[in-house]
Amino acid sequence: MIPNTPIDFETVKKILAEDAVKDLAKASIRELVRIVTKIETETGQKFIRMEMGVPGMDVSEIAKKGEIDALNDGVASKYATLDGLPPLKTEIARFVKLFLDIDVKSEGCVPTVGSLQGAMLLFMVANRREAGDTKTLFLDPGFPVHKLQLKVLGQEHLSFDIYDYRGEKLHEKLEELAQTERIASILYSNPNNPTWVTFTEKELKIIGDFATKYDIIVLEDLAYFGMDFRKDYSQPGVPPYQPTVAKYTDNWVMMISGSKSFSYAGQRIGMMVVSDTLFNKKFPGLLRYFTSDSFGYSLVYNTLYALTAGVPHTPQYGMLALLKAINNGEFNFREHVKVYADRAKEMKRFFTENGFKIVYDNDEGEPLSDGFYFTLAYPGLGGSELLTELMYYGISAIALATTGSTRTEGLRACVSQTDASQFPELERRLKLFHADHVQS
Repeated sequence: MIPNTPIDFETVKKILAEDAVKDLAKASIRELVRIVTKIETETGQKFIRMEMGVPGMDVSEIAKKGEIDALNDGVASKYATLDGLPPLKTEIARFVKLFLDIDVKSEGCVPTVGSLQGAMLLFMVANRREAGDTKTLFLDPGFPVHKLQLKVLGQEHLSFDIYDYRGEKLHEKLEELAQTERIASILYSNPNNPTWVTFTEKELKIIGDFATKYDIIVLEDLAYFGMDFRKDYSQPGVPPYQPTVAKYTDNWVMMISGSKSFSYAGQRIGMMVVSDTLFNKKFPGLLRYFTSDSFGYSLVYNTLYALTAGVPHTPQYGMLALLKAINNGEFNFREHVKVYADRAKEMKRFFTENGFKIVYDNDEGEPLSDGFYFTLAYPGLGGSELLTELMYYGISAIALATTGSTRTEGLRACVSQTDASQFPELERRLKLFHADHVQS
């Protein structure tokens, strides 16, 4: 008897059997996107798509106008300044002061082609400061593409699942690794992709003190800036401020994405912000690769120049207009994206009412914020099996196993592509799934 699933069973079975990816738990995000799209095309049935973190909000009219005005002024015929438009650099520095309470000079504020390019630049410079095999330490789970970048560069990394080492245990783990490993940089996202875990101030201080003690550079990925919705970090110059390791060390670089908090993903613009101390610091080992031993100079005039020679003109003008409005208190970015938290709250309820559990569920005892991502598992099913089974019910996600998580039974779900109009269908499909899989 053919199971009566919401998506045609035989079609899904055929596509999964024929696909080059045999274990969905090992599939990349883009591979899963391809598979789900193929199933949708062949069946004519839509999925509840939670596999890819595609921003779901329209870009602000402020940014659109900034780009249009720039185009009308003729900027498309000219090369943009390598290290960024001077007024944009000024607004980035102003933003960092107003929303993180951190002073930084505009010279260390550099627009990049998305935060992902910022990470690539930083791996190429931060990990080449001295001879020998130095590594990046990932505080996992994390964004799988960062590890792909290191693979492309031929650099090594190590990692551990942060959920096993919260609070003082984090200090103990870092010190343990320092005795046996040569760590050049540490990378984490905060809030975390994929778990939405958020570091406490105590933990950020532990990381900052460790970085100072061992001369390690912290690469702080703030892709989801201000999106820990338990607090309002959106008022310029007014506490509370977005938490940051920059309060506790000078060895820091922030990567602030334009994609999620500012709904500006399609224009591929991010902001790399380097501490004043680090930007001007000299590392003789850099001369093995670059024309200067200065960290900041090597980042911009050797590495960024070699990759893209900067960010295209018009996205810079769009971001300039948007940041100026945010800094002036004329546009509240948090209110623009807070709908993600509302979606996550409802979607988690549908899953937990139908037998699922939330895998990563607290920050040192405090319940996690609802936000862009959440994690889920179903009793008795491993990550690969769960991911495959959900395909027949028209629900897609990614396996936590691809993110460095030790909880391989879990999946990461993104809420951005699921709006309230799809909630009844999501609930219906989950009830069917639970009825078909509940253990007697």
